[in-house]
Amino acid sequence: MLFEHKDKKRFPVSRTDASNPLSSYALFAFELDGAQWPTVEHYYQAMKFEDATYREKIRTAATAKEAAKLGKSRWQKRRKDWKKNTVTYMTRGSYIKCRQYPEVDAALMESGDIEIAELSNYDYFWGSGRDMRGHNHFGKLWMGIRQKLREEKAQA
Repeated sequence: MLFEHKDKKRFPVSRTDASNPLSSYALFAFELDGAQWPTVEHYYQAMKFEDATYREKIRTAATAKEAAKLGKSRWQKRRKDWKKNTVTYMTRGSYIKCRQYPEVDAALMESGDIEIAELSNYDYFWGSGRDMRGHNHFGKLWMGIRQKLREEKAQA
């Protein structure tokens, strides 16, 4: 399924659509940093905080939506380097998920060479925004992972 805007085709992805394997909310548990994470969203939200107890609370949240809500807490101290590393943590979790699940890898490779876009009307950081002028960091990280996986497969 492609999305076309101003004669440019894009492969759409949503961070919150749990039915899409590329979503950070999709239920593909993975192991990283010595813990089992239910979703990439759980991992990403937990990495915002220095407090190990609060990170564990996020890791064990019942749903990705609940983990995201806990990650927005203004009562917990965020890591000092969070803004600088936010995309890195989302990329790490997404890449590891891709490596551990062939169906996620296949869904990513299905996008071919087309630009991947997170089509959020309101998110101009992770998404493309309603006017397609957002940063689209979520789409960009998937395109980077796609390229890295292709290079790894070519070397194998």
